[in-house]
Amino acid sequence: MTTTFLNPRDVHAPAGPYSHTAVVQGGSELVFVSGQVGMRPDGSIPQGFAEQVELTFQNLRACLAAHGLGVDAVVKLGVFIVPGQDFQALRAARERHFGAHRPTSTSVFVPQLANPAFLVEIEAIAAKRPSPY
Repeated sequence: MTTTFLNPRDVHAPAGPYSHTAVVQGGSELVFVSGQVGMRPDGSIPQGFAEQVELTFQNLRACLAAHGLGVDAVVKLGVFIVPGQDFQALRAARERHFGAHRPTSTSVFVPQLANPAFLVEIEAIAAKRPSPY
């Protein structure tokens, strides 16, 4: 499967670790990952932003792995952050987890997430080659 990422010359350079556009090869399956948060399997939620961010990316990766995918399959990220958090810590964690992979992305500051204890939520769309069976 081939996904092509492009940053048009007529648009400013990306302001972070993302691409402006993505084209997914025809015949690919799309995998939609619901918003993941910094919640442990036992339901506990860390208080600190950095720990929630790390756990959120771990949860996202686990959801992708359940479909046999890694972060390199992600074509779109949606990031929702409660104001007052360290956006640079989020960016650094994203770069640790995604490396040089630059999916399209939208980041939005929101007044609150579903549970007031959540400080960040990340959703994704990934592309998967269809099974030959």
